[in-house]
Amino acid sequence: MRILVTGARGMLGTALLPVLSRNHTAWGMDVQDCDIRDAAAVSEYLRSRPPDLLIHLAAYTNVDACEANLQIAEETNSLGTRNLAAACAEAGAAMLYVSTDYVFDGTREGAYREDDAPHPINVYGRSKWMGEQHVRAILKRFYIVRASWLYGAGGKNFVTTILSAAHQQKTLRVVNDQRGCPTYTRHLSSKIAELIQTESYGIYHITGSGACSWLEFAQAILELWPVAGVQVLPISSKESGRAARRPANSVLENRALRQIHLELLPHWKKSLAEFFDELRQSGQRFNDASA
Repeated sequence: MRILVTGARGMLGTALLPVLSRNHTAWGMDVQDCDIRDAAAVSEYLRSRPPDLLIHLAAYTNVDACEANLQIAEETNSLGTRNLAAACAEAGAAMLYVSTDYVFDGTREGAYREDDAPHPINVYGRSKWMGEQHVRAILKRFYIVRASWLYGAGGKNFVTTILSAAHQQKTLRVVNDQRGCPTYTRHLSSKIAELIQTESYGIYHITGSGACSWLEFAQAILELWPVAGVQVLPISSKESGRAARRPANSVLENRALRQIHLELLPHWKKSLAEFFDELRQSGQRFNDASA
């Protein structure tokens, strides 16, 4: 299969492209190659090198910055996605769009299923939900993959942020009233590669198994990669002072994967340990952290 990946230089893209390249002809497209906000440029790019499948990762993902930059968020995450979906329709290509747990408002008691109605509470979540709607309206052959709390090599993420902060501060204050599913980009990439082989189109939640709060995630990080003398204290979302509201519950049930008989991702703690193995093998030290 010929597969084009947008946002290929991002954290998920750098994990996904090598996985796809094992069995497919896969190449990346980033902002230097084509501005997805420009419909004509997108159409021309896909006409010049048509894929069988486009995997759309490119996005404006700074959740707090989206609140102050509404136009950029909507042009990139909504309009850009519409342009790509339209170009796929012209080229006869299928599309896989990576969306987010933030399309939900967090008020549900249990885990969100794929058929639950989205109701985003911040600009980022709304722009991604609009992108989902464009994909569904324009294409018949599509996958929408909602992921959450991503971390991995090659990009800024919660794990490396906590470790870096632990070498600069003796007290870390971490939100304890939001729950979600940490997801390792390597494992997500492998599951996406499995999913596209099925041609079972539709909406999927793909996250690490289990759930935790950001506080519990931070505690697990510092248990697996200890930094002496660091204390982790709980704070509320309100106390964090972040510009964008976050859903209190963004736990996603991976029901659709089960329905097509694909295994779920490992428990998030096991995945975190594997990520640390990856960091150690790469020589990552986080200042004076013991490797």
